[in-house]
Amino acid sequence: MIRLFRWLSNRSLWLLHTLGAGVGWLGYLFSPTYRRRYRDQVRQAGIDPAAARAAIAEAGRMVMELPRLWLRPDSAPLSAFTRIEGAELVDAAHEGGRGLLLLTPHLGCFEICAQAYAERFAAPYGPITVLYRPAKQPWLREVMEGSRARPGLATAPASLAGVRQMIRALRRGETVGLLPDQVPPEGMGVWAPFFGREAYTMTLAARLAQQTGAAVLLIWGERLPGGRGYVVRFQPMPEALPADVAAQAESAAVVNRAMESLIRQCPQQYLWGYHRYKAPRAGASD
Repeated sequence: MIRLFRWLSNRSLWLLHTLGAGVGWLGYLFSPTYRRRYRDQVRQAGIDPAAARAAIAEAGRMVMELPRLWLRPDSAPLSAFTRIEGAELVDAAHEGGRGLLLLTPHLGCFEICAQAYAERFAAPYGPITVLYRPAKQPWLREVMEGSRARPGLATAPASLAGVRQMIRALRRGETVGLLPDQVPPEGMGVWAPFFGREAYTMTLAARLAQQTGAAVLLIWGERLPGGRGYVVRFQPMPEALPADVAAQAESAAVVNRAMESLIRQCPQQYLWGYHRYKAPRAGASD
């Protein structure tokens, strides 16, 4: 498997995305559970099915682009095929040495966001720290760990020690990245509306900002058609988080609405098959 992974890592984005479109449709056609969840969640969000249809192929493209992104040598800069929009927001957020919290849903190429930030902004503002959960398969764990061992990119385990690591990073004026639409472990979230339905939502994102005074921005990586690369976009939060740390349900609702705002911009690249409305599991991190 690792040989196949390495072979794929040297293929062009065009080929990987072309193959990925087929992979996405195969998964949709042969998995009734995935197909039902995809349809239910598109309907729940009030998205036009025609507008979301492309997300079936995009889910496969997300899978097939991972070898290239994870095994990309540091000598091959992302800037060759990635454009950044909203860089001035990052500069403004770091004024005065403030930390920065970046939030992104399962939208587009979320894997590229941390790498792009590290390449562009780590030199002036320090590394970005992202949550990390090791893969169960040993060979994949090795690949993932290597992909995140990059200049300007640090990882934090999905544990209390990892939370403390992220708090320290923010207080040093560095950056932390999270996917707040992940379902957190039981006891680490609250129920809050997400596209009009209650979803178990992490409280970590809001607490990190409230406890450290960090600025908060949204980020997402749009996958361009034809294997032409990506656009990583920084955007402001649509509304401010409550100042009160105890207002967890209200804070989670604000974060969910921010994620909705991004997803509505590009519903054709959201991972509608992700089980967003599942109940949390004790001891799980996803």
